[in-house]
Amino acid sequence: MLELEALVRLAGPKMETRLLCEVDAGTQRFPVQAFLLGSERPDAPAVGFFGGVHGLERIGAQVVIAYLRNLVMRLDWDETLQRQLESMRLVFMPMVNPGGAWLGTRANPNGVDLMRNAPVDSPERVPYLIGGQRISANLPWYRGVAGEPMQCESAALCRLVQSELLNRPLGVAVDCHSGFGLTDRIWFPYAHTARPIRHLAELHALCEILDRSLLHHRYRLEPQSRQYLAHGDLWDHVYLGADHDGGAVFLPLTLEMGSWLWVKKNPRQLFSRHGIFNPVIAHRHQRVLRQHMGWLDFITRAVGSHGRWLPSGAHRLQHEQSAMARWYGSKA
Repeated sequence: MLELEALVRLAGPKMETRLLCEVDAGTQRFPVQAFLLGSERPDAPAVGFFGGVHGLERIGAQVVIAYLRNLVMRLDWDETLQRQLESMRLVFMPMVNPGGAWLGTRANPNGVDLMRNAPVDSPERVPYLIGGQRISANLPWYRGVAGEPMQCESAALCRLVQSELLNRPLGVAVDCHSGFGLTDRIWFPYAHTARPIRHLAELHALCEILDRSLLHHRYRLEPQSRQYLAHGDLWDHVYLGADHDGGAVFLPLTLEMGSWLWVKKNPRQLFSRHGIFNPVIAHRHQRVLRQHMGWLDFITRAVGSHGRWLPSGAHRLQHEQSAMARWYGSKA
């Protein structure tokens, strides 16, 4: 948070800081903030970068902050970036769960897992506990009490997405997490059901230009449902609540960094709860921060140039058919 304060000073009036809510963690009180750059036109394409939803996964927040720092340091001299910001909106929410980060917990200070907190129930069988549970806040993946409003951090994220990313020609959200597998994955909804979302064609087109542009990238783009189903996913909730009939496109993506690889290279990290989810050795930490800059910059450029690759007409139908074959085995 000290680094974010420094970036606010460096950016000056070029960056808007918005207080979304405040949370208490023990005797401490933390702001939940958003940082905004670029065009304020409501019809400008927009991309949002989110991190720190789970307090233990500090590397997610650090990746988002590193990219924000990259942009802030270029504001005064990079004419290409200046022109880019004239026609698009960039939104940053690097620390969704500062209370959890302070306490060193996955959940927020109320014991609620923010990524299981939305009022979305899976109609299908989900894995026990990991898919979300309402038994107790003393167990992981706690969803909160049924029928109660979402936690203030979850609600703040949803409000920010609704105001800044929806109802635009293209809005993309990138939520940075760690802790699953040996491979870096890019997940898209749904998490609560195995059925495909409406914008499969657009996701396949994005995947295609990713494969062509970052030729040797390490990311596996897939629906989250291919790995497991869950209740209460925030991105499912926002996507389901969006208006998809007016021509606007919203694509929520989750960068799931494969932290098992860090543990495999340094098994001693297993004895630290932070080590399970974050690279501990300095050179690996620095490498992770470097290697994802290309992906985040790719997304920014893709959103800003959406008119050149978003499919329409017969081209869109072809992408949809290819997406069904790639991710769902050609199921209808």
